[in-house]
Amino acid sequence: MTGFPLTTWERRAPEDLGIDAAGLERAHRWLDATAGSDGYRFALVKDGYLVDEQCRGYTPDQLLSIASAAKSIYSNVLGIAVEEKQLPSADAQVVTIYPEMMDVPEGKGPKEGRYAYPKDREITFRQLICNTSGYMKPGEEPGQIFHYQTYGMNVLTHAIARAYGLYDVDNPESEPGFAALVETKVGGPIGARWRYSLTNFDLHPEARIGVFGYYTQIHTTALDLARVGWLWANWGRWGDTQVVPEGWMRGAVKVNPDLIANAPMNEWRYGHGFWTNEQGLLWPDLPRDGFTAAGAGGHAASVFPSLGLVIVQNPGPYRRDGTHANPELLALVLEAVRA
Repeated sequence: MTGFPLTTWERRAPEDLGIDAAGLERAHRWLDATAGSDGYRFALVKDGYLVDEQCRGYTPDQLLSIASAAKSIYSNVLGIAVEEKQLPSADAQVVTIYPEMMDVPEGKGPKEGRYAYPKDREITFRQLICNTSGYMKPGEEPGQIFHYQTYGMNVLTHAIARAYGLYDVDNPESEPGFAALVETKVGGPIGARWRYSLTNFDLHPEARIGVFGYYTQIHTTALDLARVGWLWANWGRWGDTQVVPEGWMRGAVKVNPDLIANAPMNEWRYGHGFWTNEQGLLWPDLPRDGFTAAGAGGHAASVFPSLGLVIVQNPGPYRRDGTHANPELLALVLEAVRA
C-alpha cells in the first residue's frame, strides 16, 4: 500500500487491480434501488488508487457534513495530543484540563435531570471518545455503560482545544477551537479540503452550551473523506509521515476495554471513536479487520486494511436501525474485489 494522492487521486480501472467490474455494477444497482429517490455519493479506493466514483443528486465537489463520522477524526486528534504531550495520557481526568465541564448545575444542562454530577469529575479522555463516560447522565458511572452521546464528545473536543490554548468557554466562537486542530493535525497533512462549522441542538435559554455544546462539524467531499480512510488503512501513515500515532490508531479500532468488561456482548462493536468488527459482531459476514466511521444521514468511511480497501458513502442510503455503513453494499464490493 504505497500510493498516496497529492492534489488528486490517481485513477485505475477495476480490472487493473483484479476487481470484477460486473460485481461493482451489482453494487451500483444496489445503491440505485436502495436510495430510491434520494441522492448518494460513493467512492472506492484500492491500494491507493481511485477505482470507482458514483454521484447521484449531488455534485462531486459539494462539501457535506459527515455528522458523527467526525468522531473518528476526533479520535485521531486525541491520539496526536497525547503523543505531543499536550495531554498527560488518554486516561487522565478531563477536569484537570477543562474544569468548566463541572460548571453545569441543575437547570443549566440540556434538559431536566441532565447536569454535571460529582461522579463526572472522574471521567477520562478515553471514556469520552469511547462513549462510556456517562457525562451528565444520572446513574451512569464513568466507564460502566456504553451510551452514544454528543455532549460528551463536545467536552472532549473543547478540552483538547483548551490544552492547546484554543477554546474560550465564555466566547466559544472567538477562538480557533478544535477545528484548527483537525485542520493542522489531520486534514492539512493529508491534503483534504474540509470545511468546518459549529452546531447546537435547540436547547432552553439557560443551557450552558458554551460548556457542553458547539459540536465541530466536518464538511467534506467523498474523495476527501476517502483520504482519511486511506490514512486509517495505513495505520495513520501518509506517505513518509506518521500523521496519527500507529499504536493509537491500531488500538482505536479494537473494541474498547470498558465494553468487554461491563457491557453485553451485542455492544462489543465500538472502539475509540470507531465502529469495529474486531469481534465479528458489527458485520458478522465480513472480515474482522474492518472498521468504519459512520454518521447520521448515511455518511461512512469503511476500511479493510488487509485488502487495501476504503469504501466511502457520502452519503449512502441511511437507516436508523443501528446498521452501520450498509453491510449489504460492503459485501457486494468485497465480493467484486475478491472475484
